[in-house]
Amino acid sequence: MVDIRPATADDLPAIVALLTDDDLGRGREDARLPLDAGYLAAYDAIAADPNQMLLVADDGGAVVGCLQLTFIPGLTRRGMWRGQIEGVRVARTRRGAGIGRALIERAIAECRARHCGLVQLTTDKTRSRAHAFYASLGFEASHEGMKLAL
Repeated sequence: MVDIRPATADDLPAIVALLTDDDLGRGREDARLPLDAGYLAAYDAIAADPNQMLLVADDGGAVVGCLQLTFIPGLTRRGMWRGQIEGVRVARTRRGAGIGRALIERAIAECRARHCGLVQLTTDKTRSRAHAFYASLGFEASHEGMKLAL
């Protein structure tokens, strides 16, 4: 049985490996050890911030999935809080086994526990399977996202 739990620093190499084992991540991530200092600094910042949560799917000590959840306060919608899901990954060999669903359901439960009014995520336009997956969980493509690389 897969356990969805908060990540620890010991999970970081496995998380970065998951981010790398992806068509898009392969060109922008680097899982070679020792890990780039940027990953370590980002983990430390996430771990220290009460509005951040890094979750992993743990199968007998092997990290087989992950996501990052950010709780965002906002003035819109009468000061409503929202949850932002990022970096969802499931090990290539474990996709289709319900691990992604378990991760997202846990994230949604965490958002409900924090009284968020909505949960949002973005997904690359090329990820048609991910779009169908998120739609099966009730997410709607209600907005057009935009980015500016700095």
